[in-house]
Amino acid sequence: MHPATYWVIVFVPLYDATTGLVGRDFLASMKDGALLVNVSRGKVVDTQALLEATSSGRIMAALDVTNPEPLPADHPLWQVPGVLISPHVGGVTSAFEPRAVALLREQLAAFAQERPVRNVVHVG
Repeated sequence: MHPATYWVIVFVPLYDATTGLVGRDFLASMKDGALLVNVSRGKVVDTQALLEATSSGRIMAALDVTNPEPLPADHPLWQVPGVLISPHVGGVTSAFEPRAVALLREQLAAFAQERPVRNVVHVG
């Protein structure tokens, strides 16, 4: 996966008006090579439209949530190069924030410097 120049970060609540907000037209309007990051709710993104857009290699995606959730082990999104699916984790402890911030800084620095990132999950 090459670093994306353009990012679209979706961070909206799930309402009737936002269900399917990121559909075929939305995805088609994204620049080639862009990265879609969804940290909202899975139903905000049309999964079939996302699968089509990412399978073509035109855009990439980083997903904290999916529809359905959890995403079945045999779902085609797991196999698409350029799609990163991370676990949607809830819960707060006093140790979480400092550890998460440290890991995020480390990962972003590694990514920006084109060094390997930690905690890569290979499925398949």
